[in-house]
Amino acid sequence: MKDTFCSIITGSGRYIPTQVIKNKKFLKNEFYNSNGEKIPKTNEEIVAKLQKITEIEERRYVTDSQKASDIAFLAAEKALESNGTNKEELDYIIVAQNFGDIRHNNIKSTYCPSIAAKVKHKLEIVNPYCVAYDITFGCPGWIQALIQADYYIRSGEAKKILVIGTETLSRISDPHDIDSMIYSDGAGAVIVEAIKSEKPVGILTHLTRSDTLKHFHLLHMDKSYNPNYPADTLFLKMNGRKLYEYALKNVPQLVKDCVDKAGLTIGDIKKVLIHQANAKMDEAILERVFKLYGKKEMPKDIMPMTIYRLGNNSVATIPILYDIVVKGEMEGQELNSGDNIILTSVGAGTNISAIIYKMP
Repeated sequence: MKDTFCSIITGSGRYIPTQVIKNKKFLKNEFYNSNGEKIPKTNEEIVAKLQKITEIEERRYVTDSQKASDIAFLAAEKALESNGTNKEELDYIIVAQNFGDIRHNNIKSTYCPSIAAKVKHKLEIVNPYCVAYDITFGCPGWIQALIQADYYIRSGEAKKILVIGTETLSRISDPHDIDSMIYSDGAGAVIVEAIKSEKPVGILTHLTRSDTLKHFHLLHMDKSYNPNYPADTLFLKMNGRKLYEYALKNVPQLVKDCVDKAGLTIGDIKKVLIHQANAKMDEAILERVFKLYGKKEMPKDIMPMTIYRLGNNSVATIPILYDIVVKGEMEGQELNSGDNIILTSVGAGTNISAIIYKMP
């Protein structure tokens, strides 16, 4: 068999913000529904119910001085340090993000220059042929950026690519919306490199779907639920119930199709690294994947979780989770050479992306 280029992850890093925000912080909030009516339940009831459903106990927020580009740079530094990569050898820096840089005292997104350009500047990279750009693809953005990196590498266009996911959702969450308790901040990064191999390794295959005809509105920007809040300030809004239904219907089949595309079956999968948005939803999704294969039960430790302490930090979720697991920092979770893993996420668009990855 002729050698072909394969894309492997050779280094990883993360930045988890230092501000720990526990659920009790939200006991002082005034919560309204989408009709602008104050929710009649007590905050104790509201917080307890959300924790029961999502299993989120705490989340992380950036400090006032930090923006998405700052924490992206910190994660990138750690990824470069993890394997001693020469930053001048990077062919691309691809940053997945959805809201640009937002200052703590001004809820307006800034996209110029791109976060990737800011990261390249902060890394002091001289090489003009290191191309830096952002992609906006909802929560699956980092996986989609990794897919783009794989295309560059397989074509022979690139040898080393830095792929980052960074987000500061705390800056665009409506304090009067229950969903604000789900969101958090963070950044994760990986170094993807080209190797020649007779046998498939690294990114084996991937699959993406984008349902914009009827589902694009499930995540969108809109005014605060509090009718007294200035209407010209927009926050992230989510139709949680419909998104839950969409995810349960479509993510399992896409994951199965991606596994099948790799010539594998669910029994060949060691770990599933899934977007951390709702623990109960993630469990239901994976259970349905196993049912599609005729399996009634799934392995106990197949799905490592960080949501209980990190919340949902969008595009940063999976690279952070990968970095924690691959470095052996999560009890009962480990990855070894030859292990097949699934990386998958669902979010705004509405988009779903999945990758089957074989540990080198």
